[in-house]
Amino acid sequence: MPRTPARVLSSAALAVLAATALPTTAGCSAGPPAGGPAREGRAHASPAPSARSSAPAAPAAGALTDAQAHAALVTPADLGDPWTPTQGAATWRDSMLKATADAPDCRRLLDALYTDDLFGAAPGTRAVIGLDDSMDEAQLRYQVLALPRADVDRTLAWLKALPGRCRHFTAKGAGGATHTVEVTEAKLPDVGDARQGLRVTLTGPAGQDDAQVLTLDVAAVRVGDDTITVTDGGLGDVSADVTGAVAQLGAQRLAEVRKQGRVQI
Repeated sequence: MPRTPARVLSSAALAVLAATALPTTAGCSAGPPAGGPAREGRAHASPAPSARSSAPAAPAAGALTDAQAHAALVTPADLGDPWTPTQGAATWRDSMLKATADAPDCRRLLDALYTDDLFGAAPGTRAVIGLDDSMDEAQLRYQVLALPRADVDRTLAWLKALPGRCRHFTAKGAGGATHTVEVTEAKLPDVGDARQGLRVTLTGPAGQDDAQVLTLDVAAVRVGDDTITVTDGGLGDVSADVTGAVAQLGAQRLAEVRKQGRVQI
């Protein structure tokens, strides 16, 4: 069922997003916003397992800390109703997104979307939050990561090439069901130092008159030596405005967190 206008961010809410003030450093150091339970090792809460260890090494000078990464996360309060902390993976994740393809780049894209991880399980600082739109089972996942700049730029270049390499392809899903997939470039606000957006739609199973359509908007933005990613998906009408506004807010918040960190040194 398509989303009604109340299920996406209104123009007023978008303006609030752009003007959202950063919480004070003292408040941010308490830890990440509450998230939902993990499912099959695919965490939808913050932090991701790879961001913690029993005896973490001291971060390098200037490196993003766990507290800074958590402070840079967006929250349900930023998006407003009906977004809430996630309660677990949506049913469409396994029924449609757990799929594979013959072409290596297309298969890699599906794997990255299913695991909600465009950059793989690379070690380093990582904060994650998952949010649910309970009205139509839409889900948004937001991450803040500290990764080598060269690795991020290579992934951004790969994402940029996907609309040419994987514009239309067939994916085989659960039980052998086939889905048609379309990949197009999505325009993002001019934020950060480098960015790339995609819109991915999966339709299927093939041959069914009432085949479902899953839409996923994906954004990755590098801000200096740090990176944010946004994935917003659902079976209804997914608003590109939401993804763009969250990416813009996230980049602004991350830059401000970094600025505060430099002032305190």
